[in-house]
Amino acid sequence: MTTFTKLDDHETPLISVHPSRRISKINPNIYAGFTEHMGRCIYGGIYDPGNPLSDEKGFRKDVLEALKGLNIPVVRYPGGNFCATYHWLDGIGPKNQRPARPELAWLGTETNQFGTDEFMQWCEALGTEPYLCFNFGTGTLDEALGWVEYCNGTGNTYYANLRRKNGREEPYNVKYWALGNECWGPWQVEQMTKEAYAHKAIQWAKALKLLDPTLILILCGQDGTASWDYYTLNQCLVPAHSALSTSSVPLIDMHSIHLYTSSSSHLLNVTAPLAAERAIEITSALIDLARVVNKVPPEQLRPTICFDEWNVWDPIRAEGSLGAEENYTLSDALAVAVWLNVFVRKSKDVSMACIAQTVNVISPLMTTPEGITKQTTWWPLWLFSRYMRGWTVASHVSCGTYEGETSPKWIRSAKDTPWLDVSATVGDDGFVNVAVVNIHDSRDLESHVEGAQGEVAVFTVTAGDLSVTNLNGKEEVAIQESTWTGSGQYVFPRHSLTLLRWKAE
Repeated sequence: MTTFTKLDDHETPLISVHPSRRISKINPNIYAGFTEHMGRCIYGGIYDPGNPLSDEKGFRKDVLEALKGLNIPVVRYPGGNFCATYHWLDGIGPKNQRPARPELAWLGTETNQFGTDEFMQWCEALGTEPYLCFNFGTGTLDEALGWVEYCNGTGNTYYANLRRKNGREEPYNVKYWALGNECWGPWQVEQMTKEAYAHKAIQWAKALKLLDPTLILILCGQDGTASWDYYTLNQCLVPAHSALSTSSVPLIDMHSIHLYTSSSSHLLNVTAPLAAERAIEITSALIDLARVVNKVPPEQLRPTICFDEWNVWDPIRAEGSLGAEENYTLSDALAVAVWLNVFVRKSKDVSMACIAQTVNVISPLMTTPEGITKQTTWWPLWLFSRYMRGWTVASHVSCGTYEGETSPKWIRSAKDTPWLDVSATVGDDGFVNVAVVNIHDSRDLESHVEGAQGEVAVFTVTAGDLSVTNLNGKEEVAIQESTWTGSGQYVFPRHSLTLLRWKAE
């Protein structure tokens, strides 16, 4: 949690950090990933059989090695829009018997050479947990129940035995399951009204929890500010043992929201993620409202927010049907840093956030047949996933503000837009970590940092030009390491991310 006081631009900024005032535990799942059968994310990204850089299973070793550096706890699969026509049975068993199908989300052909077992094996190689999304378009409840049984079944039952026949004796124990993806969207196969979705979601949830009460089921929300979110939460967050639920456990554990931001104007680009912060606050209030209206007992676990698609993405410059391969700039990297600050600040409510996507498709990591490129957005993600863990702690920022236009426009009346965007944590190792994004495009900000002590490790992400990228063999943006004494003032460079790290008393 970071509070804010507005100063005139000529006044000296102050960042005050209070590591003893722990606000909320940060769920490591805010650094989750997302892989979809879209563009080159799967084929040519994480899975590239025949390439000398791939292992015997076809997994790109260089991709695995790079992603291990992010310590990714969970990866979502197989979509995204793709899952609305995906039938998991097409992607298991002997590969020469798997059917190729027309793929309607991104208008291609799905060969099904990479499916459930390959994804689970890839997750094990990466050291991450799987998160699967049900087909709420052309799929059936029987098909969904079969998928859970295939992944998690331990008994002498059909789909559990089919998994064993396919070479996997032990269950995969998949915990996280989404009740569809963006079912509200006109781009969806079998788009639904909120009324139709809520009815279907609660019926599926009842059956799924009967099969496996330990599942964590994730409701399909919109962007957290829509009537869809209000209605589906109101209809689906019901007490256990209610008229709609005979289950001894809650049917819904998390509520999913999605948002992408972008702008060709730097200041609009880096303030746009603040829309996500307000959306989280609104969604949290809608969860509480639904629990109040439906008389959910306080001892029933409160659902959290799953922000399972987020990133900087301009679908015009990186069209989805053409693979959505963004060329990220320094400005985009700073926008990603603000996104990550939002998730740290809102750790009380957000228990998972999945950057979309993991490789090639609107991704910080790109592949060629010969190797990988770490885009500008890789470095804030690496810094946060490495250091911004543990507990969110109280911090306060006093500085000037950007007063111009925002995108979306409603941010201007809903959120402050300070020049210094800040989050602060204290880890289990006793180190304080403060992430500071100076969004100003032309001014260094010499600031007091109250609470810093001893030798402070400094990690800086910046460059001379906001438009630079890390493509074409040039790594223009990376991490610069230095130290600071912790006394006096610290100068946060214009258009930069700075992470300050010191040992707490």
